[in-house]
Amino acid sequence: MLRQLLPRVAKGGSSLATRTLATEAIFDLPTCELHKFDIDLPKTATLTREDGLRYFKDMSMIRKIETSANSLYKSKEIRGFLHLYSGQEAVCVGMEAGITLEDSIITAYRDHGWAYTRGLSPDSILAELTGRSGGCQKGKGGSMHMYTETLFGGNGIVGAQVPVGAGIAFGHKFKNDGKVCIALYGDGAANQGQVFEAYNLAALFKVPCLFTCENNHYGMGTSDVRAAANPLYYTRGDAVPGIKMDGMNVLAVREFTKHVADWMRAGNGPVVAEVETYRYYGHSMSDPGTSYRTRDEVQEVRKTKDPITLVKSMMIEGELATEAELKEIDGECRKVVDEATKFARESPELDTHEMFNTIYTDMDGSRIRGSDSMTYGIHSP
Repeated sequence: MLRQLLPRVAKGGSSLATRTLATEAIFDLPTCELHKFDIDLPKTATLTREDGLRYFKDMSMIRKIETSANSLYKSKEIRGFLHLYSGQEAVCVGMEAGITLEDSIITAYRDHGWAYTRGLSPDSILAELTGRSGGCQKGKGGSMHMYTETLFGGNGIVGAQVPVGAGIAFGHKFKNDGKVCIALYGDGAANQGQVFEAYNLAALFKVPCLFTCENNHYGMGTSDVRAAANPLYYTRGDAVPGIKMDGMNVLAVREFTKHVADWMRAGNGPVVAEVETYRYYGHSMSDPGTSYRTRDEVQEVRKTKDPITLVKSMMIEGELATEAELKEIDGECRKVVDEATKFARESPELDTHEMFNTIYTDMDGSRIRGSDSMTYGIHSP
């Protein structure tokens, strides 16, 4: 995998701990599969020490946020639906590294990792899950509905975010602002009819939308090969070009996303991407995830393909970091998430009058006909 080190590390009897660490290393990239796509893609990529440390930290933080969310749900401090992103961290971290924060993201209900990469703190994410006022949406949205200025959710209806993503991309084309939209959905949602309608309109108007199927191989209790006559999701755009990439390799996701985004920015229209990944937990917290796959399968993926372990191996193999250094970063992430968990438990619940605020943008708590405090007989101070 490793091609060369820059600068070269002096060889001798000294241990890595006493050597000068490399500033960057070049790695071979896994091969992509293409569908009707005439694009030149790199075969190698450079990983700098700075980038590698950031990717490792971000993925470790997301993993620990999800581990905390799992515990909070099991202790009944999180209610309702909860879909965890553990195992898929290289998708959001890698794709974010291939675009800019000015570009748009819209995703499905497995959105906590994207909320973090779009700038929301672990405090605000976990407090949102517990329904507290310190949450990123003041506790009103919960697990499925997290937003920023450029993250358009977190959406709970299967596949419904895909045509919205096409509309966001159309907005970028209409404004000629040079931005792209990534619209994400799962392999289960890939069979929804509205997804194909969105492909068609996006292709007609040549909008810069990267339709991205996060293929973790299982929908709601059914494997992809049992649910789809054509499980090659990157080919499903018909006339829309497609690409399939290794979603467990953050460096591959970054490089291929960047090249595809640049291709779309040039006015070439949409692309359908399949990012092959894996989820460690069940579909949601009500799904143990073991009736349709074996525990051995999950453990094998954790052992051989885990995205955090892979970037850690790259950093050590490329002599970009020491194991002790990465262990320290992991410990720092644990402390941050422990504090965030405490905040999520102790943040106050929302005042009653806030139920009727932020229904529309820039509201000040004024009454809305059909949904104000008078309608429901609730006294608002």
